[in-house]
Amino acid sequence: MFNHKQNLLNRLKPQIQQILDSENPKSIKLQNICDLLYQQIPYYNWVGFYFAQPGEKKLYLQQYAGKPTEHTVIPFGKGICGQVAVTNQNFVVPDVQAQDNYIACSIEVKSEIVIPLFFKGENIGQIDIDSHSPNAFSEEDEAFLTWLNQQISQKVFSK
Repeated sequence: MFNHKQNLLNRLKPQIQQILDSENPKSIKLQNICDLLYQQIPYYNWVGFYFAQPGEKKLYLQQYAGKPTEHTVIPFGKGICGQVAVTNQNFVVPDVQAQDNYIACSIEVKSEIVIPLFFKGENIGQIDIDSHSPNAFSEEDEAFLTWLNQQISQKVFSK
């Protein structure tokens, strides 16, 4: 499992670099990342970026791939995404039903991973991924998505 998953994630890195190095606007780059992850990783059943607005304690859904969600604005502290906005820590949820503060998006969602995106030391947003499989996300996913957000910070937000 480790090798297959690690190989899958590593194979996407050159494509991600190509997307981030393109001349496309930020919104297109982020949408292309969502689409790539959603299409290429079978257990990534919903992929989205939420971003905070300066001075507000809310996250706003920007780009995503997967079924539409009604959760387009999430207050800090509410749900897994809202918790990550407050704690600035990665959050891997093997079983969403076991989480008291989980915001149900779909009965199909069984596990979730949320990784904060930092720019100049500030948590400006996060990538949120849902899976229809329980316990879908591993340390490899966490490391890959942390790397991804670092690349996005350097190549998208620093320009």
